[in-house]
Amino acid sequence: MKGYTGQILQVDLTTKTSKVIKIKDEIYEQLLSGAGLGAWWCYNHIPAGADPMSPENVVCFTTGIMTCTGATIMGRWMVITKSPSTGGIGEANCGGSFAPGIKHCGFDMIAIHGKADKPVYLYIDNKGCQILDAEGVWGLDCHDAEEELWRRHTQPGKKRPVCAVIGPGGEKQGWMAGVCNENGRIAARQGVGGVIGSKNLKGIVCNGTKPVSGIHTEEIKALAKQCAGRLNMAFLPPEIPTGLLNITKVLPELQLSPDGLLTAVLMGTWGTAGASQFTGQTGEGPIRNWGGTQKEHFSVRQLNKTDAHQMLKHQVTRYYCYSCSYGCGGELDISKIKHNDAGYSIVHKPEYESQWDYTAFLLNDDNDAMLYINEYLNRQGIDAISCGGCVGMAIECVEHGILTREDVGGLNLTWGNADAIIEFVKMICEQRGIGEVFSHGTRYAAKVIGKGSEKFAVQGGGMEPPMHDSRLDPQQATLYAIDPTPARHTSGGSLYYGCMHIWKKVSWAPAAAIVGDKSGESLASEEEALKVLACAYYKRLIDGAGGCYFGMITGVGNYPVFEWLNAATGWTLTPDEYMVIGKRIFTLRQMFNIKHGKMPLDNRPHDRMVGDTPHKVGKTAGKTVPIDAMMRKTWETCGYDPDTGVPLDSTLEELGLPALMNMAEEVSYVG
Repeated sequence: MKGYTGQILQVDLTTKTSKVIKIKDEIYEQLLSGAGLGAWWCYNHIPAGADPMSPENVVCFTTGIMTCTGATIMGRWMVITKSPSTGGIGEANCGGSFAPGIKHCGFDMIAIHGKADKPVYLYIDNKGCQILDAEGVWGLDCHDAEEELWRRHTQPGKKRPVCAVIGPGGEKQGWMAGVCNENGRIAARQGVGGVIGSKNLKGIVCNGTKPVSGIHTEEIKALAKQCAGRLNMAFLPPEIPTGLLNITKVLPELQLSPDGLLTAVLMGTWGTAGASQFTGQTGEGPIRNWGGTQKEHFSVRQLNKTDAHQMLKHQVTRYYCYSCSYGCGGELDISKIKHNDAGYSIVHKPEYESQWDYTAFLLNDDNDAMLYINEYLNRQGIDAISCGGCVGMAIECVEHGILTREDVGGLNLTWGNADAIIEFVKMICEQRGIGEVFSHGTRYAAKVIGKGSEKFAVQGGGMEPPMHDSRLDPQQATLYAIDPTPARHTSGGSLYYGCMHIWKKVSWAPAAAIVGDKSGESLASEEEALKVLACAYYKRLIDGAGGCYFGMITGVGNYPVFEWLNAATGWTLTPDEYMVIGKRIFTLRQMFNIKHGKMPLDNRPHDRMVGDTPHKVGKTAGKTVPIDAMMRKTWETCGYDPDTGVPLDSTLEELGLPALMNMAEEVSYVG
């Protein structure tokens, strides 16, 4: 086997049928699996202009080529569809255990078409697919729904199946809803869970046992052992990383290209929430709905009350996603925290995005409130990033008289008021009152509310940005703008580029100094454009392989993706040739958006995200990103029209995309 199974499962919920489709090798050779396979299927099967919440939309659950081959940190799964929040291609990425579940059923992807006439779920095993009544599961939160499906389908003495489910947020077709596995690991972004809910699909249970492997298994294992060994060397006691992070105070003024293993120190010590130790030093975490700075609004004392150390006090064990060797996750006991009227006990440790979003971003120093909100959102199946952005917008609208106290349910919705923040989060998730408007995101809310509220609707292309301030990182700002899935920090940035050391294996990627002057990052130059594109293409490659973002940023010398892909498939491609695959996937996603009328310029970030009115104090003081010039230069460098972001015909031909965009019906059907 070449890593991929060569088959997908197509399920039509309208006709209550399913069929196995065999995919030609050339599709994998040009697009890998994962994001590439899903984008190809969606491009060819979703009609132009289709309503994301209509039966015409398609939802693809995909895995990567390297999943189940023995490679480490290669267990990510993705949900790909047309997004209700952006109107373009939607992607949500997740760890946990669901990716190998799909593969062991014999598929690289499950493609969901149509709409069921009543709530259902899928049960897939070695024998095929059943569409089962979701009575008794529909209406449950994500945690309880998984528990119920495990109860129904776990056989005595056998390993329990894996599940992916939506919560009440998805059932209500919210535009911020995601899909969960492992009681809280969530593929959250771009409303993919709302699309699943619109199809009356509660979830998928995978219970297969089919074998999967790569061609050169011993080489894969040797590379995995080497990778795991390097990551294990990176673990240090918490007090040592804390001391090392003191040097990050100078990062906004310096360009750094450290060995990416330093990121494993951060993850191994605190998990992703350890980024708060970093953002607290550098000012990289946005404050007060992107409108303020730490120096003005959030003291060091408040930061210390909410940093990642506070979560370690509750941690009872580490959590490892499938095939992971360093376990950035964790399980916490929050049974004794304040606000816990629901009686939550053992829960997943919040990721950095939740940790910062519901503390410093909203000027809240009540760490217990953040822990409660995180678990509540996971159970509802709602994107923490977008929901936090909606709360920030609502607070500013109240502050400026655009919304009244009565409009927000009588709440005293102010900065740092933990009780009011919790209740407004519930209003959004449950779509009560004005919460129904905000359940569709800030851009939609601004259109409904009007009165100048768009000033406080911080978003790019319909997506609320993550907790990484693009004013301090022009590369990241450009990626927020040019990626077909906008406002996404996992596409890369200056520090990530420095950690990954892509130039050591990719001939055209510019080298970055270990320590250097950062002023050049604000120039709309070809060098900066190439760095941005190297990040973008490499991330698409990682998504096609099934790799993890946190493995990716440890660097090409520590996370041997190019070598693993060749070992699994038997191909002999160079890193440069693999980056062409990354560009092909990236460009196909752009063409999906254009097909559906979402033009690239629509993704320009909100003025606050690029400092159009720069701050006067703090780390972001005087910082303005020349975003329009950088977008133009990046598009020009990658062979797109610099004025519109539309790929040139010559670029499409060079990548072989015209043929790929008309190949869906050339597959051979079996079963």
